[in-house]
Amino acid sequence: MTISVGDKLPDVTIKTNGAKGPEDLSTGDFFKGRKVVLFAVPGAFTPGCSVTHMPGFVVNADALLEKVDAIACMAVNDAFVMGAWQQDQNAEHITMLADGNAEFTRALGLELDASGAGLGIRSQRFALIAEDGVVKYLGVDAKGVDKSSAETVLAQLG
Repeated sequence: MTISVGDKLPDVTIKTNGAKGPEDLSTGDFFKGRKVVLFAVPGAFTPGCSVTHMPGFVVNADALLEKVDAIACMAVNDAFVMGAWQQDQNAEHITMLADGNAEFTRALGLELDASGAGLGIRSQRFALIAEDGVVKYLGVDAKGVDKSSAETVLAQLG
């Protein structure tokens, strides 16, 4: 079942790229007590994600951070790939979340079976706004980047 507005985000241990390499991160701890924008992409370094989705959040990071405590990007990739993509995209203001085994993605009910393209289980393209771990906005894109764009998220934040 897909997570909905009003639902509490599940607490799952995923990875982030720390100063000394991959570090465990509890999603419950990450979202607790703050307002966070989370956007997810099917894969780091993929064309749509690198050319269309991530750049909007990089360009709008300052405006977003005036309204939220953190911006996070998640993909079903490992922390090394997410760290390299962060550098490639000049996304130093965005926390990169590596859901390598798709555990958080599955717990959200937002997995995408891309095995037909040789990519295995991935995340659907989405963005959400969470306050103290509770979903206040959820936009999922079946095609393109509309409901999950930085501009749409900014509009939702008012």
